[in-house]
Amino acid sequence: MKPYHFFFLLMGALTLTSCNEFLKEDPKEILPASDTFENDNDLYLNGVAALYLNVGGFNDSEGLQGTRRGVWDLNTFTTDEAIVPTRGTDWLDGGFWQGLFTHNWGTENSAINDTWSYLYRSILRCNVSLERMKNYTETTGTDVSGYRDEVRALRALFYFYALDLYGRVPVFTSPDPDNDQLSPRPRSEVFDFVRRELLETVPRLARDRSNHVGTYYSRMTQGVGYFLLAKLALNAEVYCHDNWTSTPRPDGKQIIWHIGDTTCDTWQAVSYFCDRLYQLGYRLEDHFENNFLVKNENSIENVFTIPMDKQLYTNQFTNMFRSRHYNHAAAIGLNGENGPCATIEALKAFGLGTQAQDARFNLTYYAGPVNDLKGNPVLLDDGTPLIYEPWQVKLDLSSSPYEKTAGARMKKYAIDLVATKDGNQSDNDIVLFRYADALLMQAEALLRDMGPNETSTALVNQVRTRAGMPALDNVTLDDLLDERLRELAWEGWRRNDMVRYGTFNRAYTDHPADPDNHTIVFPIPAIFLNLTAAPQNPGY
Repeated sequence: MKPYHFFFLLMGALTLTSCNEFLKEDPKEILPASDTFENDNDLYLNGVAALYLNVGGFNDSEGLQGTRRGVWDLNTFTTDEAIVPTRGTDWLDGGFWQGLFTHNWGTENSAINDTWSYLYRSILRCNVSLERMKNYTETTGTDVSGYRDEVRALRALFYFYALDLYGRVPVFTSPDPDNDQLSPRPRSEVFDFVRRELLETVPRLARDRSNHVGTYYSRMTQGVGYFLLAKLALNAEVYCHDNWTSTPRPDGKQIIWHIGDTTCDTWQAVSYFCDRLYQLGYRLEDHFENNFLVKNENSIENVFTIPMDKQLYTNQFTNMFRSRHYNHAAAIGLNGENGPCATIEALKAFGLGTQAQDARFNLTYYAGPVNDLKGNPVLLDDGTPLIYEPWQVKLDLSSSPYEKTAGARMKKYAIDLVATKDGNQSDNDIVLFRYADALLMQAEALLRDMGPNETSTALVNQVRTRAGMPALDNVTLDDLLDERLRELAWEGWRRNDMVRYGTFNRAYTDHPADPDNHTIVFPIPAIFLNLTAAPQNPGY
């Protein structure tokens, strides 16, 4: 048995497939630790490039966004931003989607378990690669420190999502972790590990843009790393809170960062990292929608994306496919599943139907009557026009006259008319990080550091002005939370925002208040706990 074979079995046991199926890996992704790279090109292809196959995905619960029942769903359908209503026999799925929305997911939820498995498979692959790079250097004398930094930064990305979703998680850098390394660590220790890895590696990464086609397309570069550091710092109070169900959070002003020769608190660190993005040339696009075009690789705003090319990659993007009504999708030559839509809270945040309705609403959602590509009304099966009814949405629409039509539907990405796989494989790169988010992060850090101030207001108004919306006066934290919903809708950050703001457990339409804070993290898969004798997250 290979030295890391046991851990494959452990992670594979968390998936719905058998261990044998899980172990059918592409040898270019995971090669036995005893093997060595043959040459520098082999090292790059098999030890670096292959790892990025884990950022996107084709199967459920794989990839950071684009597939079903994975990271994006856990961060989106658990919030006040988006909902998957039960529509008669559609979208019941044993209560899965209702359970996500009401935070009633228990400890045996397949999506939660499979997402854990995906993240740790990705981490283990990075560890295997790093070990083999070490062996390659010892054998050939070749300096591969640049590749090692890149893989460490990529591993930190996967650890960031594990930290954010599960709180207490194992931290190991070995391809053959021992029992102690497999035990979940306090959340603050995981935070410190991710922070240290990024602070050490990011300044040495390439300055090139990751979202532009070229040598560093969709790779970890300085811009990606500084954005991730800003996100880590912004959430430091959450991530340094080891007893989140019973004690107050630490104070961000007391969480100290050492960045080169600079010592600062966590709010100042956010500003530092966001300033680095500006220095690297990231700016807002002139038009909001340019970031989501079919060919969006030239965006000056997007920082990190999942590459989509139906001729080259198998990555899927199911978000719009799942949301559109069947007849709407058919009218544009694609397919749909008539599912996810905006919540009542999202409609209110956009000011739908008021004189102050946000201009981004019609760029983000389909609402009201919809037309085909020739401008003709899309019809329902009974010959009447299809009209999306945003305000009629609720968690269970069964037997409602709006069962099939309730809800504003996802529109944010331009339609690729030659998409394949029913529209799931289009050429719009999936946006993970973008500069508008960095501006809003910096504004929030300044607000948390010093209260309402002119700089925070100006940063928020950059984003609002680009969207064609009037400037705000004296922006508050509440203003900013609403602005983040409007600007970043369907981009996978709402749960992260609500947890940071302390609103994740509040009551809202069809979502009862949670009795405590335990659902701000997901449960550790029970099979993992049984194998490691580790305690479950509190409250589960």
